[in-house]
Amino acid sequence: MNLAAMLLATAETLPDHLALAGPEPTTYAQLAARGASVATEVSGHARPGDRVVIVAGNEAAFVAAYLGTLAAGAVAVPLNVGSPSHELARELDAVEPVLALASSANADLARRAVAQCAKAIPVVVVDDITTAVASLEPVPKDATDLAVLLFTAGTAGAPKPAMLTHGSLLANIEQMQSHPGLRVTADDVALGVLPLFHVYGLNVALGLALHAGASVSLVDHFHPVETLARVRDDGVTVVAGVPAIYDAWLGLDDAAAPRESFRAVRLCVSGATTLTPQTAAGMHERFGVIVHDGYGLTEASPVVTTTALAAEARPGSIGPPLPGVEVRLLDRDGNAVLEGDPGELVVRGANVFAGYWNDAATTNAVLVDGWLHTGDIAVAAPDGWLTLVDRAKDVVIVSGFNVFPGEVEEALRSHRDVDDVAVIGEPHPRTGETVVAYVVPRAGQTPDPVELLRHAGRQLARYKLPTRVEVVDALPRTLAGKLVRRALSASSTAAAGRAADDATTKPA
Repeated sequence: MNLAAMLLATAETLPDHLALAGPEPTTYAQLAARGASVATEVSGHARPGDRVVIVAGNEAAFVAAYLGTLAAGAVAVPLNVGSPSHELARELDAVEPVLALASSANADLARRAVAQCAKAIPVVVVDDITTAVASLEPVPKDATDLAVLLFTAGTAGAPKPAMLTHGSLLANIEQMQSHPGLRVTADDVALGVLPLFHVYGLNVALGLALHAGASVSLVDHFHPVETLARVRDDGVTVVAGVPAIYDAWLGLDDAAAPRESFRAVRLCVSGATTLTPQTAAGMHERFGVIVHDGYGLTEASPVVTTTALAAEARPGSIGPPLPGVEVRLLDRDGNAVLEGDPGELVVRGANVFAGYWNDAATTNAVLVDGWLHTGDIAVAAPDGWLTLVDRAKDVVIVSGFNVFPGEVEEALRSHRDVDDVAVIGEPHPRTGETVVAYVVPRAGQTPDPVELLRHAGRQLARYKLPTRVEVVDALPRTLAGKLVRRALSASSTAAAGRAADDATTKPA
């Protein structure tokens, strides 16, 4: 098997069917030919199993690069084009790729990142590949063969590459397709607004749609008014989003967001962070659609549970597990909790990842006897529906994107005026959570919050930057020196804090 072949099967049965809608309409036959051309190019640089990074947004170039890389037997490593080149360079060094594929719009970013790497690799612009290949037999792969590396936090610490196989990605697609509440068909048009470097966009918005022979309406940058117009104009029937997207639509007036905007939509799902009952109710009352909530993580390829398995959503619940996915709730000793008690959510199924790249210790900590330990705490209702109650991890989720406190702390701590720093997440009405930093100055220094944000902005993607920096005398720590994050809050009075709003967070 090769996942690329599974995703392009429609090219043989319905070659003229639209695969990609939006600015670059592309039929399945055209997509297959373009993917074959990329595969030929990749084969000239990479052997099966070699890593190939993809530096592209939600563009046809990304899809061609992804399918071509898989077809050539190489491992695709999609990178976040919103990250600065310095951050991308660290990720390149971590996976040691032999080639970078970039879209025209992101070629300069790719070249800057490669220039900062320990090892030079060629950068090929996908749009410049001129070799015409009508068809290509994908390199045969086993289900256990590595297909994709995606950077994620795992249970703690800085981002690390999670290993997703041809089998795990296909398994999650088939698990979704096996239930009528989630099943996508060739008659559907899926909204492709979720970033394709994120597993939710890669395997749910894109992979599921291509496997079903549906069309994907690609949106490179989310803008509430423009994206909602695409939903109407492209006849979108399936929307996969995050709460921040639905909140943005609800914030529009009736002229920008007419009540009939979702007239063709038959399925709306939300993930990445908890959907509030208010947002769900607002979407139903205003647009007449039910937004189903769910739960997933990169390490599960990604979907684990969803309320879309039932006709109606249950506010506050993430639903039951997908067919073929097993879940258990365990206490700290690894025993099943009593009914109604909270426990760590652990997952088993063919969709579970193979571990973290070059990190056996962390892999062994989260994969125990075939069960994936998520670090998330949930409660099960008598009928098996789950509700998340806490996160054992310190990850802050901003508009559906994971922000790892340790990474932000490291960037701020590198400033000459900073002695210590702690980062936490706080609720935010638009993004779900926002990043807040507490900074202890070096002796005799008075850090300027705006300057600190500019400093961090040279190392981090914009969404990772704090929206507020507070200067404090000390951080709450245990006798052993461990930071007590729960003791930090917006009402901290340890010292006079100074705030910097969103307008000041743009890096210099």
